[in-house]
Amino acid sequence: MKVLGILGSHRADGVTAQLLQAVLKGAAASADTELVNLNDYELRPDHDSQPNADLDALEAKLMAADVWVLAAPTYLGSLSGVMKNFCDCFRGRIARFNSVGEAVPDRFKNKHYVTITDCYAGGIENYLTGVTDATFKTLDKFLTMGGLIKLREIVVTKTWGMQTITAAKQAECERVGARAAHKKERDDSTVKRYIQLFFMIAVMALLTMGIEAGIQQLIPLNNFWAYYGVFVVVFYVLLAMILHFFTVVKHRRR
Repeated sequence: MKVLGILGSHRADGVTAQLLQAVLKGAAASADTELVNLNDYELRPDHDSQPNADLDALEAKLMAADVWVLAAPTYLGSLSGVMKNFCDCFRGRIARFNSVGEAVPDRFKNKHYVTITDCYAGGIENYLTGVTDATFKTLDKFLTMGGLIKLREIVVTKTWGMQTITAAKQAECERVGARAAHKKERDDSTVKRYIQLFFMIAVMALLTMGIEAGIQQLIPLNNFWAYYGVFVVVFYVLLAMILHFFTVVKHRRR
């Protein structure tokens, strides 16, 4: 098992680097680890079959690793330029593209990844507004395009003036690294998703019936169609809220 850390920050000793090093430290107990600083590479896109030694070197490292840990700060509400440049330059290699330009997972399929970011915004602000969401979304889109499987996100907020990460965050990162190092190459969470879906629907149905019982105290629902109509509307609203949460607000924010 090999865990590869990829640092997309301008500073090699900042908060982002410390988080990445902590994850690699946790993984090192049972796996080979390596840290790549993207600033050490002159990254440019592939053009007309011209040699691209730095991208070739990165591709070899990524291919040899079972787990990728990508760490980049959030600048101006988005992914740092160092990491974004890597994603842009490597876009043509992480997947193959079919005749209509659709990305098809290829040689990196079924590897796993962890993403890390940090920001100046406070924990409450990030929780309410999702300052770091754009960073996670960009990395997720890039990595899932190649068929990689997500393991975990790590985020630190209020980093203005911060010199070292807290002991609690250090321990969290080491735990994530230790678990990542034991992840199997392939992962099938279909059964888990069906179980989650079952309990989601069960809870939604219970809440809908409870809300409908309260409505019936105010507005009598004396026939089947009235009862059915209210049930559908309430159930739909709850479903929309849950889907919004899992598709928009699911990223770690604290």
